[in-house]
Amino acid sequence: MRALLACVLAIWAGQAVAGDRCRDDAVTLRGDWGELRFAVEIADTPRERSRGLMHRQELSRNAGMLFVYDTAGAVSFWMKNTLIPLDMIFAGPDGTVLRVHHDAIPGDLTSIDGGDGVLAVLEINGGLARRYGIGAGDQMRHPVFAAGPAAWPC
Repeated sequence: MRALLACVLAIWAGQAVAGDRCRDDAVTLRGDWGELRFAVEIADTPRERSRGLMHRQELSRNAGMLFVYDTAGAVSFWMKNTLIPLDMIFAGPDGTVLRVHHDAIPGDLTSIDGGDGVLAVLEINGGLARRYGIGAGDQMRHPVFAAGPAAWPC
């Protein structure tokens, strides 16, 4: 019985570890600089995407919001009613970072162009992308990129 229990616990622990690597509520980024993980809220409906991080007084250092689109395409953002500076990390369908916009200005109505072929956008606290060296060509891991060949599979 102990052997059976140990076997079940080992299988469960292995699934927990594997599941911990790629979860709906977390995004992991990697590049030459290393790896980072952010706890994320998902914005995957038009209503959620239009609200985004508006009216937030603060965002935890290791937190962000992942905007997810049904298909890859051209996206743009603005900072209307957004109270904190944000970095925007634009990723293609395979999770490769296409572009980073640093330190978007709170309240600014200027359009921030993410370019074409964007499937997801990670917003994090302004200044973090530059501090950690996040840039084009880095890779993002999240289940949203599992529909196609992911650059960094779950």
